Amino acid sequence: MSTGGGSRGLRTTVDKDTGVAVLTLDRPERLNAIDLTTANELSAAWREFRYDDTVRAVVVTGAGERAFCTGLDRNAEVPQPSSPYMVDDPLIAIGPKANDLWKPVVAAVGGMACGGAFYLIGEAEFVVADETATFFDPHTTYGMVSAYESIHLAQRMPYGEVARMALMGTAERMSARRAYEVGLVSEVTPPGEALAAAVRCARVIASYPPEAVQGTVRACWAAQEATRTQALAHAAHLVTLGNLPTERQAELFSTRRTEFRTR
Repeated sequence: MSTGGGSRGLRTTVDKDTGVAVLTLDRPERLNAIDLTTANELSAAWREFRYDDTVRAVVVTGAGERAFCTGLDRNAEVPQPSSPYMVDDPLIAIGPKANDLWKPVVAAVGGMACGGAFYLIGEAEFVVADETATFFDPHTTYGMVSAYESIHLAQRMPYGEVARMALMGTAERMSARRAYEVGLVSEVTPPGEALAAAVRCARVIASYPPEAVQGTVRACWAAQEATRTQALAHAAHLVTLGNLPTERQAELFSTRRTEFRTR
């Protein structure tokens, strides 16, 4: 096994014997929230995998026990254009498909997965979660439009489940068991075992001829690509038109966090 990616936000290991790479969001002190550096590292990692024939399958996961990923780090400063038809989204290219990688990706989820985590989950082939996993989308709670996240989830879950998660915000969290029932998750494991289960699946897939595997990934994606592309075309201006000003979002975040701590 070789280890690469000693960077601040991302850790990569590659088992050349099995052909499986494990990509780990390594910011547990920030609940694996993605800052701008980590976003760039993710894009670079996926693109490097395109050229590495020793990698035939990838598992993406998060370090620590508390979270898989909690989306964009709130300390990240992202200037925005004034036009309602444009938005600079630092997470837009953090997933494998956004970087033209058609090798299979399995997500291993433990703890919280929320908000921008769905960019990664939405571009994985399937999700393995342990019993501690919870899924929720906090955008509406803080005066933000859930556009990209809801579009990704809509490819995996019934409309009513997507709408409920997006509209209920931080008031509800979907359990791993419920996520399995509605199709977001394909396997639920005991606590702490999601990564091992995902790696076992990835090893099986990596043992098959890569041309057939990658063609199958592309075929599965093609079945839903047109709908997703059309929906994403509307996301930017929906976010710009519907989001509260950044200062007001920060106020809501601070208020909600204080309320949570005093319960």
